[in-house]
Amino acid sequence: MKHFEKSFCCRLLIPLLLGSCAFDPPDARALQVGMAQVRITPPLQTPMAGYYHERGAAGVHDDLYARAIVIEEGGVKVALVSLDLITTRRHHVLAARQAIEARTAIPGSHVMISATHAHTGPILATMSARRIGQDGVNSLVDEYSEALPHWIAEAVVEADRRLAEASVHAGMGTEESLAFNRRFHMTDGSVGWNPGKLNPKIIKAAGPIDPDVGVVRFQKQGAGVLGVYVNYAVHLDNVGGDFFSADLPFALSHSLGQVLGEDLITVYTTGACGDVNHVDVGWGEPQKGHGNAARMGVVLAGSVLKTWPELVQVNGPLRVTSEIVELPLAPVEEAEIELARTVVRDGNDRGRANFMKLVKAHQVLDVADQQGEPWAVEVQVITLGNGLAWVALPGEIFVQLGLDLKLDSPFRYTMVAELANGSIGYVPNVRAYPQGNYEVVSARCAVGSGEKLVGAAIGMLKRIHSGNRALAK
Repeated sequence: MKHFEKSFCCRLLIPLLLGSCAFDPPDARALQVGMAQVRITPPLQTPMAGYYHERGAAGVHDDLYARAIVIEEGGVKVALVSLDLITTRRHHVLAARQAIEARTAIPGSHVMISATHAHTGPILATMSARRIGQDGVNSLVDEYSEALPHWIAEAVVEADRRLAEASVHAGMGTEESLAFNRRFHMTDGSVGWNPGKLNPKIIKAAGPIDPDVGVVRFQKQGAGVLGVYVNYAVHLDNVGGDFFSADLPFALSHSLGQVLGEDLITVYTTGACGDVNHVDVGWGEPQKGHGNAARMGVVLAGSVLKTWPELVQVNGPLRVTSEIVELPLAPVEEAEIELARTVVRDGNDRGRANFMKLVKAHQVLDVADQQGEPWAVEVQVITLGNGLAWVALPGEIFVQLGLDLKLDSPFRYTMVAELANGSIGYVPNVRAYPQGNYEVVSARCAVGSGEKLVGAAIGMLKRIHSGNRALAK
């Protein structure tokens, strides 16, 4: 798999580096946009993702979708895809890109695929020998994972078929009432993780949130709104239970559809929120279930609609680039590996202490599977003109890293989509590592990895922005 991925990435990136970022003058074709969605809800009883114990799906609250946007400008085509899933697997991304490239004029390297991080979707098969359950392969997981790249391609192919002349408007709203840092300085000197509502031992939050609500409106010439892209940094874990659900994005899409039309396609992507969730520890009321997801969807839809009159038209050129970045492995001792196998085999996650042992065990085994090779991950950038940029990062990125990236981006509107084009799990910032607790214990990459990803993204953003300015002179 590793040799296949490296050769495939090279094949994709060589024409990319020679083409899209060479800043050739665009042709005179007007900007076009197409949007589509394809249902990707698995069969019932498919094991569900999100926690460290298995549960089979007993029903469907709302369907899961692959939602796609295709943009064409100046002879360049890109696709942005959002999946109502817990994560993206690299081999699924590569397979989907191959299928898209075979059926459209969109190069595989021009496709950005991210996941919303819904905790009420299916488990996705890995390429590791260590699979779901310890008694062998789960056929429903394998069948779903095999079909997923084809469904992703179907969404992009349909969006490409619907291409029509359109305008793009972008803006940045603000919503501070829905997201909360889930790491806290505690009275015992530790940094706690999800310490519970109204906990008297909480001193203050150990990190910030990102209140930005990124909004991009796609409007067909002489007609109504085709769809909207929304980017917000909050962990999706409202719902829980054993019914499939997209969580907050379902409620957001429903709320926006009531205002903007039932045919509206809402593409939601999750910003950098590895240490941010929806739980307000200073509010004693429960915040769980479909009711809370609906409340959040309505509030976020309100933020999007408040931004509506302030959206600014963005024009080409359309640019794409990406880099494969090597990240160091988290340190793992040889003696930890056999213990980790035992812990995972027993699977006892009752109580926080045992839960943390299970978290550590999975981390150790994933790092050991690398056999000393660094994580080779993709950082991707898509830009439209000198105003709008989408950045794809491959993991659950701590919020400070996303804030730093946006602060240093030369683009006025920068949307950071995490869990994109594959994922290596949690990526804390440097300051968080010595603080420890859940995300740090779980992190598969070593200190400084997040800053390395941000540096790569900022470098690409600056090169594209400078190239566009030079072309305009």
